[in-house]
Amino acid sequence: MAKAPVLTPQADDFPRWYQDLINKAELADNGPVRGTMVIRPYGYGLWERMQQEMDARIKRAGASNAYFPLFIPQSYLTKEAEHVEGFAPELAVVTHGGGKELEEPVVVRPTSETIINDYFSKWVQSYRDLPLLINQWANVVRWEMRPRVFLRTTEFLWQEGHTAHATYEDARDYAAYIHQEVYADFMVNVLGIDVVLGRKTASERFAGALNTLTLEGMMGDGKALQMGTSHELGQNFAKAFNTQYLSKEGHQEHVWQTSWGTSTRMVGGLIMAHGDDNGLRVPPRLAPIQAVVLAIKGDEPVLAKVRELGDRLSAAGVRVHVDDRTDTPFGRRAVDWELKGVPVRIEVGPRDLENGTAMLARRIPGGKEPVALDALVAQLPAILEEDQALLLRQSRERRESRTSDVSTIEEAAEAATAGGWSRIPWATLGEEGEARLAEQAVTVRCLVAADGSVPEADDAPGNVAVVARAY
Repeated sequence: MAKAPVLTPQADDFPRWYQDLINKAELADNGPVRGTMVIRPYGYGLWERMQQEMDARIKRAGASNAYFPLFIPQSYLTKEAEHVEGFAPELAVVTHGGGKELEEPVVVRPTSETIINDYFSKWVQSYRDLPLLINQWANVVRWEMRPRVFLRTTEFLWQEGHTAHATYEDARDYAAYIHQEVYADFMVNVLGIDVVLGRKTASERFAGALNTLTLEGMMGDGKALQMGTSHELGQNFAKAFNTQYLSKEGHQEHVWQTSWGTSTRMVGGLIMAHGDDNGLRVPPRLAPIQAVVLAIKGDEPVLAKVRELGDRLSAAGVRVHVDDRTDTPFGRRAVDWELKGVPVRIEVGPRDLENGTAMLARRIPGGKEPVALDALVAQLPAILEEDQALLLRQSRERRESRTSDVSTIEEAAEAATAGGWSRIPWATLGEEGEARLAEQAVTVRCLVAADGSVPEADDAPGNVAVVARAY
């Protein structure tokens, strides 16, 4: 009888494969309240690396980290009508505290535009206070009807940036900078996911925004995942909260604003974009552990060598882990590290020591080969970069091969149903066609210009709609 696979094959049941992998790679568990999740240490290590890479880019963009309360007075949300309408179905509202009914219910933070604007209106007095660039790493709660670990959970972790500017142009350009130089740079060059940058249609943009810029990634099953968004808020929240500044000319003016965010949804994107039937494949630039050195047997010379290799690799700047748990069978340990997607395994046993080599197993392209112990440390950085580039290339090739140009609504829906994306002229589709696609659970993920760039307006000539089923 053939041995059962560790994971459900992707081709048999992609959702089951996803859940199997989260469990077997020890990434997360379901929380005790429906829709919540417990992120396990290895899964949280992936999120920490994402935080580190993103935080560095956010700070280079001039933003500073701050923190705002989890609880928001319900009256704050009602100040911006479109905003409260957009979030009303997802709100968690606290009506009692300390054994008493609250005088005013409080909302558990779904996003922070309202409470941050309350403080921006106090902090901004003059044009000299602008631009005000704030970022927050926090949790948010949006009551999710169809939860899925990392992708859609009632509580999730994220960063949310909020900025105030003197002019529309300054705010618009900053939202675009975050979109391209922070988010796209991270997703392409660290996550290795070839995202499409575009503009959301009016029906898909953030509640209360003038414009939403998005980054869409194709997953292994051909569906789309919104990986992050950057919003031009205009003056809607500034007027609702009276956030004004004294201009150089001595006039009171409302500020122009942006908000932007990414979340633990990116962990789900990482799994579905790069994982295979053997488990995760983690991009080397992101990986919390880039190389694991495994002792095949518990011989003292072997243990001494793997620990020495670990020290040398660490000194060379490689994020390394030494696995000397020889009381656990080697095969089981190797499978566990393969499931976790560590880019490189370096396996050392008595015979390897005799030959002056180690067995190098590369998770991303697959395969094993002996490498001289003396050359290993010098060779590894180039190997990791080669494998990083391979993941991005595979992501791009998948998207390009599974995206078709179509001319009718029926063809757009057919391509999405078949597990791919389509591109159709927005002038052909329009809002009426978008609504017809939505009836078939197919959405316009974004609008792009004919040359692939981000269009300046929804109705710009030559706009193309990117159409797909989505998570």
